[in-house]
Amino acid sequence: MILRARLGWSTRRRSSPDSVGGGVRHRDGLGERERVRSRAATGTGAVSMTASHSDPDLPHRLTLHDDDDVMIPLIRKLERFGPVSTEDRAILTRLCGAITFVGPRMEIVREGERPDGVHVLLEGMACRCKLRANGTRQILAYLVPGDFCDLDTGLLDRRDHAITSLSACRFTRMGFAPLGNLVREQATLVTTLRRANLVDDAILREWIVNLGSRSAIERIAHLFLELLMRLRAVGLARGDGYDLPMSQLDLADATGLASVHVNRTLQDLKRQGLIELRSRILTIRNVQRLTSLAGFDPRYLSLDPMTSR
Repeated sequence: MILRARLGWSTRRRSSPDSVGGGVRHRDGLGERERVRSRAATGTGAVSMTASHSDPDLPHRLTLHDDDDVMIPLIRKLERFGPVSTEDRAILTRLCGAITFVGPRMEIVREGERPDGVHVLLEGMACRCKLRANGTRQILAYLVPGDFCDLDTGLLDRRDHAITSLSACRFTRMGFAPLGNLVREQATLVTTLRRANLVDDAILREWIVNLGSRSAIERIAHLFLELLMRLRAVGLARGDGYDLPMSQLDLADATGLASVHVNRTLQDLKRQGLIELRSRILTIRNVQRLTSLAGFDPRYLSLDPMTSR
C-alpha cells in the first residue's frame, strides 16, 4: 500500500522531435507510439547503471560519482516542504535502486503496465502522457529533476498513463515495500513527501485552467514561467534561462494548440522581446512583462519566496 492509501490522500501526436526554436518538419509518417516502440526495438532503450557510472553524451549538471550528488534535485525539492535531516537523506538514498539511463523520446513506463515501483527523475526532462488509438498524444505534465513520476501508482492494478523522456534522462526506482515501511517509521519525511505531491495536484489544476481559459500566448508564457520556477527550485536554472529540450510538437501536445500555432506564438514572444531561444536554451528576457502577460501567480507551486523573485 503506497503513501496516499495510508494517509487518506485522494486518488486522483505527433512525429518530429524538432527544436522548439525552429520550424516544424515531419521526417516520417510515424506517430509518437510507433516512434517510441521502434526505438526500443532497435536497442536504444533504458540502460541500467550504478551511481558511479557517467555518460559522456548527457549534460553533467550532476556528477554521478556520489550518491549524495545524485539525490540533490530530490533533496532540494523536498526541502521546500519540510526539514530533510541527514538521516532522511540516507533513507532516501537507500530507497533508490540502480540508476537507469534512457535516450530522448523513450517510454520509461508504458500505459497499461502493472506498477512495479515509484520512479524519481534525477536528470533530464520527461512527461506524463496519454496516447490515443489514432496515435495522437496529450501531455499531462512535464517532469523535471527531483520529481516523483508516479507516486500513487501502487493504488492501481494498471498504469493509467505513460511516462516518456523528452531529453536524455537518468532516473531511479523506489520499491513499494520499502515505501510502505517508510510510512510506518518516518512520519515527518512522509508528511514532506505528501506536501510535495500536493503541489503536483496544484500544477495539474493550473494546466486545466491553461487549456480552458487562457489564450495561446498566455498558455505558453505561463508554461515557460512555471518551468523556470520549478527548475530554479532544484538549482537547474541559469539566471532567467534553462534548457528546453522539448519540440514544438511537445509544446502543442501540452497546451492543446496546433504546432503551427505554437510556432507563431513563439515568434510573437520573440518579436515582443520577451524570450530568446537558441540551441534549445530558453532565456526569458523580461520576467516581469511575461508574468503580466500570462497572469502568472507562482503561489500554486508553494515556492520559497527567494525562488519566485
